Amino acid sequence: MQALLELDCIPSGMELFPAANEDQWTLIRGVIDDCDYYVVVIGGRYGSVGRTGISYTQMEYEYAVSQNKPIIAFYTKTWSVAANKCEKSQEGREKLERFRAMAQEKMCRFWTSPADLGSVVSRSLVKLIKTHPAVGWVRADLLPDQSAAEEMLRLRKRVENWKTLWEHHLLEPSIYPKAKRLLH
Repeated sequence: MQALLELDCIPSGMELFPAANEDQWTLIRGVIDDCDYYVVVIGGRYGSVGRTGISYTQMEYEYAVSQNKPIIAFYTKTWSVAANKCEKSQEGREKLERFRAMAQEKMCRFWTSPADLGSVVSRSLVKLIKTHPAVGWVRADLLPDQSAAEEMLRLRKRVENWKTLWEHHLLEPSIYPKAKRLLH
């Protein structure tokens, strides 16, 4: 989290989700839809499993892929995770290994310690932002006010009307040269 905050990113993980009136998966999908990038950290546990038998983390990952979100996965080898932070069951370990293999099909980086993870996340996210620029958040005081938005909409409609007239050759022939310059 600290590495993301230092990059002026606004992280949103399940641990930060509020209590809400909607089901957990609906809330998660909405958060992913609002994000510019999807970052997943895969440690020694598969994670909380939903009704489908797939962990929420894997469902999030698969959903982000389906929404064409730029994704970076960070994973650690099980041997570098303390035993009390590893998957206990054979089934859980197998699911975790399949999920890791899936994540490694996209951009994926390996980490060995919490300090290393922060460093790897920072470097990787800077590169991802450069290669896949996104809208991000915009300060409310930089948004156009209602009258400016209405004027832009009015002008856009006017341009569309002129384009329609131009395409259907309904303009007065004497204004073709001027219209051609304005519309192209």
